[in-house]
Amino acid sequence: MNPRTLESFLIDTHCHLEMDAFEPDREEVIKRAHDAGIGAIITIGSDLAGNRGGLELSQKNDFIYASVGFHPHDAKDFTKDIFDQIKTWAKDCSIKNTNPPLPPFTKGGNTVGAFPIEVQEISGGKIVGIGEIGLDYHYDHSPREIQRDVFVKQLQLAKELDLPVIIHSREAKRDTLAIVSGSGVNKGVFHCFSGDMDMAERAMALGFCISIAGPVTFKNAKKLQEITTAIPDDFLLIETDAPYLTPEPFRGRRNEPAYLIHTAEAIAELRGVSLEDISRITTLNAIRLFRIGEMPGKGEIAYKIRDNLYLNITNRCTNRCSFCIRFHSDYVKGHNLRLMDEPTEEEVKQAIGDPAQYQEIVFCGYGEPLLRLDLVKNVAKWIKLRNGKVRINTNGHGNLIYGRNILPELQGIVDSISISLDAQDKETYNKICKPSFENAYAGVLSFIREAQKFIPHVQVTAVTLPGVDIEECRRVAGELGVRLRVRKLDAVG
Repeated sequence: MNPRTLESFLIDTHCHLEMDAFEPDREEVIKRAHDAGIGAIITIGSDLAGNRGGLELSQKNDFIYASVGFHPHDAKDFTKDIFDQIKTWAKDCSIKNTNPPLPPFTKGGNTVGAFPIEVQEISGGKIVGIGEIGLDYHYDHSPREIQRDVFVKQLQLAKELDLPVIIHSREAKRDTLAIVSGSGVNKGVFHCFSGDMDMAERAMALGFCISIAGPVTFKNAKKLQEITTAIPDDFLLIETDAPYLTPEPFRGRRNEPAYLIHTAEAIAELRGVSLEDISRITTLNAIRLFRIGEMPGKGEIAYKIRDNLYLNITNRCTNRCSFCIRFHSDYVKGHNLRLMDEPTEEEVKQAIGDPAQYQEIVFCGYGEPLLRLDLVKNVAKWIKLRNGKVRINTNGHGNLIYGRNILPELQGIVDSISISLDAQDKETYNKICKPSFENAYAGVLSFIREAQKFIPHVQVTAVTLPGVDIEECRRVAGELGVRLRVRKLDAVG
């Protein structure tokens, strides 16, 4: 991997550089990819010659990795000798599991997939997965029964070797999901996703990422664009599938890894984030799934999302909300927020740099920032003196924590505050937030009323969860005189 930050490069998780389409200028294609900021490429095997070619490319180029497998189109040509060769390559050249798997996928507030963390040693090699494998009922180049049999065999191999799988599924939703579910394999990617949202959710519940390719840039790809918007950050990957599926504005030409930037830009626009955010999110996911780099090992104090800088000053909180990301993952938008130690005031200032370069600086992070009230006040004053704007995201327990009204102390140094309302009544709040204070909900309502006297902009938030009546929350917010912002479950940051 190139020594770049996660924001500065992309990983093409699926292309076919070994194919004849690249024979005239393969080295130039690889150089253009590197120059375009592609930090790693995975070239995907689909037949015996392609597996061999991909492995050779990975051995010649530091930032190219390979997978080995047999595509469903060619399943009719699959033999024991071919399978033995794939096994040998995968055993001798694979990179073993060194990173934690995906966090559980949640739907409707319920965890529907949870996977143990296993850490193993790295062995030398450049093969990072088994694929491209799966089912294709659109072309039916191989009989379906044979496709299913070859798919099962390769899934078993992936499980035996603890390697992720790269799955091709076209017009074969039911059989693909049934076979994967029965295999016990719980890590991999549904590549160049073309299914519906139900299929995506079921795949993620099994532990699989969803990879988006060039068609997301097409004007008529409304269903794919909606799915791309809805995929949780932790399950999103991107790819070119080069030489196929060229994105706009190069549609009609041969695709190549350098064009990945156009797909990333389209995804960023759909999801309302920056290209840097998409680079960081998808690169982290690729590193985690394919083990082709190091996971960030230290929790970040300051982290950028879009044009805002967020400050992570504590992992402590006075709530234990069932939906809180900190109970499922160390990462938000690709940033590691699991602090080993709480930062000092000077460390926070150093992490900020020039406050004026951001739209807002937000006290947020994994915990409740007002547990560190003195640091918040001192750093907020420092930010304001340097022409920065300050927002606090809080659970509204500040006055309960200190046994006094702390809001006058924030006057003049905090521009806006976002307070988690989270429920329409005390009973629902206690059930989903599990507060450490007996009278927490009443305390939050009081905090919201009082905040409007001292802070210019006040809003409240609620998360879409079973049992949470959003319209009733909106009514409560209206009575309090503030605006309600509704957050989707799994939409963090």
